[in-house]
Amino acid sequence: MNINLDLLRQATRQGVLQPGQDQRLWAFLVEQQAVAAGAAPGFKPAHILYYLGGMVALGAMTLFMTLAWERLGGAALFGIALAYAFAAALGTEWLLKTRRLPLPAGIVSALAVAMVPLAVYGLQLWQGWWAPVEEGTAVAYRSYFSHVGWRWVFMEAAALAAAVLALWRWRLPFTVLPLAVTLWFLNMDLVPLLLGGERAALFSEEGRRISLAFGLVMLAVALWVDIRSRRGPDFAFWLYLFGTLAFWGALTSLRSEGELARLGYAAINLLMIVLGTVLSRRVFAVFGGIGLAYYLGHLSYTVFRDSLMFPLALAAIGLGVMAAGVGWQRHEARLGERLRGWLPQPLRELVEARGHD
Repeated sequence: MNINLDLLRQATRQGVLQPGQDQRLWAFLVEQQAVAAGAAPGFKPAHILYYLGGMVALGAMTLFMTLAWERLGGAALFGIALAYAFAAALGTEWLLKTRRLPLPAGIVSALAVAMVPLAVYGLQLWQGWWAPVEEGTAVAYRSYFSHVGWRWVFMEAAALAAAVLALWRWRLPFTVLPLAVTLWFLNMDLVPLLLGGERAALFSEEGRRISLAFGLVMLAVALWVDIRSRRGPDFAFWLYLFGTLAFWGALTSLRSEGELARLGYAAINLLMIVLGTVLSRRVFAVFGGIGLAYYLGHLSYTVFRDSLMFPLALAAIGLGVMAAGVGWQRHEARLGERLRGWLPQPLRELVEARGHD
């Protein structure tokens, strides 16, 4: 629906609006449109600058920390991290409350949360609770992002608490990013803590199963958050993304015994594609498509490597799927309504809300 000032003036002349209400309503709509433009994702120049600047700032204080910072000592790292976190929190308040720019406010709030692991690391180093840092070892702060180990669990627990506090204070969807990344890291680092050892434990069968279960829990939380926020901003995106990474990565790396297990893997990936379509979540469809292609590659190169009919049969299946897509498009409204009728009310409302975003 296109709404303009002339339309509101016409409503005033016909008695729908009281005199003067057209101007006030128009000013309100213009203000809300400006707020929405600052919050909505996209490839507008301002948005690109927000994301680029935010990623550079986040990377500078996390991924790209050099060993030179370690030489400052634990007390200095602790103080610097707290100062950055405090400044980022003040910046978030200013952007959100004064400038009413939720998108950059969310990015700055993520920076505040990202400072918490560094602060905890500095505190541990300062109090002598951390092994002395040596060149080439995996115990320096920069290894937090590249090495699996139980030592990082305390830093991750503090980051989770800070992310929850930030979400409670500001309710900005981008703040979920450091929370989801931390959960993903925690998924990997808990395995050595539970099973002993370091990186080798993560790639054991037990470690993969733990990651699989952790990913499923993350996805369940993401669905719960999605249902709770179905009429507002999308708080579930990052949880879906990193939950899928944990679940699908562990599922794909599990040892498959026999073709029946591999067929089950293909069925799970097909189910992910269906879920991605139902929930309007591309991350499921992308990873499910990759997994299905991986299974078809296994069939082609292993099971049917000497078969002349396999490529022809696979092509026929692909054309059949496309034909089903044509049939679905012709009757989409009726079929969609019938399928949604089988869903619980909250999930049906979620599908309808996300389907019309």
